[in-house]
Amino acid sequence: MTVTFCDEAPWGFGWIAAEPAFMQRASHALLADGGVWLIDPVDFPGLDERVRALGRPAGVIQLLDRHGRDCASVSARLGVPIWITPPAAIPGSPFELVELKRSRLWRESALWWPGQKVLVVAEAVGTARYFRAPGEALGVHPLLRPAPPRSLLGFEPEHVLVGHGAGVHEHATGALHAAIRNSRRNALRVLPRLVTFNRV
Repeated sequence: MTVTFCDEAPWGFGWIAAEPAFMQRASHALLADGGVWLIDPVDFPGLDERVRALGRPAGVIQLLDRHGRDCASVSARLGVPIWITPPAAIPGSPFELVELKRSRLWRESALWWPGQKVLVVAEAVGTARYFRAPGEALGVHPLLRPAPPRSLLGFEPEHVLVGHGAGVHEHATGALHAAIRNSRRNALRVLPRLVTFNRV
């Protein structure tokens, strides 16, 4: 599988899987205190080498219950623990985990890295075309627009990394807060993109 790298920074990198193209499935590797934490990874040839060039593999974090992706196989191959939708802090990491949604059909945690002001959200918000109404840099998931995750308004990130699309690195706090506050207002404006998203 080929990937496109994104969200490159001294503290990590991201990659977007080529297939299925319309979904823009994004994964991330975050370097903290010499350890590399993989977030919702989709595997690709050369992943292990790229991770070890960054630092020592430390763990795999699956932020969304249905984002199984290649989390289990990557954690087994690297010999590191896996955490699935963790509701609290992970031992040995600098991250805070925040419950975004807990229901029978949707369990999601967001990851907050205070030291770098990085917020990682797997599904509740995204930058893929079918998440965003025209003019939005970041959009709330279409199914959550009637009741967006307002707890995200408590964060002021410099970087927002998402599970679908490239991250937001400029005016990230403004983009995040606008996405939440305008979620309902822009709900109908995103519908045409939902109808055509699998053709682009």
